[in-house]
Amino acid sequence: MSDGTPADLFFDAAVGLLRRVRDEEAGAIAAAGTLLADTVTAGGRLFAFGAGHSSLAAQDVVYRAGGLALMNLLTVPGVVGVDVTPATLGSALERVDGLASAVLDTSPLRAGDALVIISLSGRNALPVEMATGARALGVKVIGVTSVAYATETKSRHTSGTFLKDHCDVVLDSKIAVGDAELTLDTIPAPFAPASTVVTTALLQAVMATTAAALADRGVEPPLLRSGNVDGGHEWNGRVMNEYADRIFYRH
Repeated sequence: MSDGTPADLFFDAAVGLLRRVRDEEAGAIAAAGTLLADTVTAGGRLFAFGAGHSSLAAQDVVYRAGGLALMNLLTVPGVVGVDVTPATLGSALERVDGLASAVLDTSPLRAGDALVIISLSGRNALPVEMATGARALGVKVIGVTSVAYATETKSRHTSGTFLKDHCDVVLDSKIAVGDAELTLDTIPAPFAPASTVVTTALLQAVMATTAAALADRGVEPPLLRSGNVDGGHEWNGRVMNEYADRIFYRH
């Protein structure tokens, strides 16, 4: 590791990755935003799913001030964050065949909807089967993943495929295998993961693109406002009532 404090070096690494995704994923971001805008204007619903720490980015676009009110979290019990005990159970559940099908069978997802699936490695059974199962239902899938895993690791799914192989649009986070940006001679393992920073930024860029695309079509984007600004609750109430049939986190 070169000169500079670990904090400086982490910020430099994160900024470097953000610049890469801004420049190299611009086309995919535009395509993802267009896909979501198409879904909204056609009357479809929007969902996001992630397992473990990948769920953080999914949660960040749901019921979010400044975000689209129509984004709903598709939850899989035991893999939403690290609140399950023991935390290692969540990692184990990601590798269970058939779990995605059970979730999809009981979810509100239907043809014409769109699902954002976030998985850093994209190699486990859960994200792969979530993507294949959703597409079989007629759902459009946007995958957010590190494409590097598909060339440097082996799939854990019986098909030998990765999340990226089953998406209508793929957003590559550019995160290196292992998700750790820093090394020190005095520390035996690499450290300082940046996947949450980059993945969250990628998705917020897509949300911004979607909002602008809707506005360009003469459709007011169904955005939420902060409940901590005057009039925020009233604004949100209006939006939620207007789109009540496409918002599932209220029930």
